[in-house]
Amino acid sequence: MNVKSCKASIHSLLKTDDKNFIRLLYVLIAVFLLCAIVKPETFLQISNFQSMAAIFPEFGILSLGISLSLISGGMDLSVVFIANLSAIIAAKFMLALAPDDSSPYTLLIIIAAIMVSLLVGIICGLFNGFLIAKIKIPAMLATIGTQQMFWGLAIVLTGGSSLSGMPELYSTVMNSTLFNFLPVSLLIFIICATALSIFLSKTRYGSEIYLIGTNAKASKYAGINNDQLTILTYVISGVFSALAGLVMMAGSNSCRADYGESYTMQCVLIAVMGGVNPNGGFGNVKGIVTAIVILQFLSSTLNMFENISNFYRDVIWGAALIIVLIVNYIINQRREAAAK
Repeated sequence: MNVKSCKASIHSLLKTDDKNFIRLLYVLIAVFLLCAIVKPETFLQISNFQSMAAIFPEFGILSLGISLSLISGGMDLSVVFIANLSAIIAAKFMLALAPDDSSPYTLLIIIAAIMVSLLVGIICGLFNGFLIAKIKIPAMLATIGTQQMFWGLAIVLTGGSSLSGMPELYSTVMNSTLFNFLPVSLLIFIICATALSIFLSKTRYGSEIYLIGTNAKASKYAGINNDQLTILTYVISGVFSALAGLVMMAGSNSCRADYGESYTMQCVLIAVMGGVNPNGGFGNVKGIVTAIVILQFLSSTLNMFENISNFYRDVIWGAALIIVLIVNYIINQRREAAAK
């Protein structure tokens, strides 16, 4: 079988003509083989895959929020700090009303804390959307400003230290595994990814968000309420951030204002690698999810090298982002040349 027939078979099997997604699958296979060759004794362990399945939803859910804002033609750089702020407020709620598991109302208080966290995410998303849609502040500048504000609020609430000692029931449930193979955190990610995929591909609002990202002026002339959709986009991003904050808090049964600072760079890298156009108007969830898995494979393998510090990883993620942008630029240029 030659290369062309092999590619045709893959396209037929997957029933898709999305060249970026097919390209991502090749990269996924190559990265998996590379990691398996470099660290076969640890990477191929079942426990390693179980660990990855429980860890990547933290930045995976955040990536969905950033990707949605990019598709709409914006950018949400505040997702990590919304996650931390919502988790801190939920933690304070639980510590005030259910400092341990002795209370018969502990479960109800935990559910109420989760609702409070989601409400915080909605309020933060509304504020971002208001600044961008109504005040007309560029999305990048607006969310840089709000990330500092949310971080400052989290510092004030915690005094700069971490919060811990939440009811053990919370971390027990959130860190549990369903059917002996499906972590609850992964289930939350799957629900978020599925919901976003349906929203973008099956609803009128999803189609209109693509149109806004492609040409905001044309969408306005088409009768679309750009401001309303922009605010909705950042509210959804805020909800995803709050969910990610709840997952992050459960992992260590603690939370702090600066948790996961490096996730912002990783989430932007995931979105761009997953095929989301940084200028807006294009991207899908299957590409984003594939990029998340690729990055998790690389991150897990890098963690197996004790001599590679976190500082080097930041350099690697930054370099990878630049490379992906250059590759996408070259591909787009060739595509435009072929279309002429």
